[in-house]
Amino acid sequence: MNTVQTAITAIRNATSGDELNQIFEAIKLQRRHLDKQAAKSFMVGDTVEFLAGPQRGMRKGTVTKVNIKKVKVKTNDGIWNVPAEMLSLTS
Repeated sequence: MNTVQTAITAIRNATSGDELNQIFEAIKLQRRHLDKQAAKSFMVGDTVEFLAGPQRGMRKGTVTKVNIKKVKVKTNDGIWNVPAEMLSLTS
């Protein structure tokens, strides 16, 4: 059984709200960890792109600051504070 299936099984087998809260907290902690790891992969000056939203489309810009979980990106239409997980490096 893979990790996702194991997590789904744990959720389905939870018998109380307290157990569901523990699962939810574990998910939040893992998400924070992944966000921090992703932010470490960017440096000031990197060219990145991200999806600004379904109606705004893709944005391309330059990293101006790397925070713990989010990255400031300067684009032609302003400065965005983007979660690192949403960014990808471009050339």
